Amino acid sequence: MQIFSPRSWLLFMSMLFVLSGSLACATGPDLATRLTTGSRSEADKARDAGRQPAAVIEFLGIESGMKVMDLIAASGYYTEVLSEAVGPEGHVYAQNPAFVLKFREGANDKAMTARLAGNRLPNVERLDREIDDLGLAPNSLDAVITALNFHDVYNGSGPEAANAMLVAVRNVLRPGGVLGLIDHAGNLGADNKKLHRIEESKAVAAAEKAGFIVEATSDVLRHPEDDRTRFVFAEGMRGATDRFVLRLRKPR
Repeated sequence: MQIFSPRSWLLFMSMLFVLSGSLACATGPDLATRLTTGSRSEADKARDAGRQPAAVIEFLGIESGMKVMDLIAASGYYTEVLSEAVGPEGHVYAQNPAFVLKFREGANDKAMTARLAGNRLPNVERLDREIDDLGLAPNSLDAVITALNFHDVYNGSGPEAANAMLVAVRNVLRPGGVLGLIDHAGNLGADNKKLHRIEESKAVAAAEKAGFIVEATSDVLRHPEDDRTRFVFAEGMRGATDRFVLRLRKPR
């Protein structure tokens, strides 16, 4: 019994081709392509090879339409990546405490102001507030990312301050929400405060103490050639340090 005549089969395949083309148009270019071809600065694009932003965003599960925060955003590199990732239906908070905005004669404040000038990133909202006073409703964010900041809090202010930071993030995440924590990996027993590094095990322990589930870690920013003994700001180390990426989930 012939289910489709040759003509019907041809019509069916033509419709399928049109549908697949429509779906491709609806989804548009992937994030990596958009980050490369969009209006981001050449300086930001030059940093992508060392930061692999599209791969990091994919690992964390951040998608269009989400409400997210760049915690301790500094000049806003990841703020703009997140802006592109969540799209016009999403929302990004670019959070900075006062000391980060004042650092180096206000360099981060000036850079963020320039990045957002003229409503260039309309889905981004500056959040110039302290971490313990974010002013956001509990359970209101889908995801938070903090890049290369946790070691400064842990090493500079101590484990209790680091715990308080993580608890503050957990409180504003919705149940099932994700915190992406990226940092320079340090060796056990080394002077990681001096090197601006932290042992991954300390970050994991702090996350678990704050009530997060350590769901996964990514190797996307691993650099095994880095023996973790050099200062992260030494010549040739920018974008080449061995870094861990943790996906931490708030329990549902």
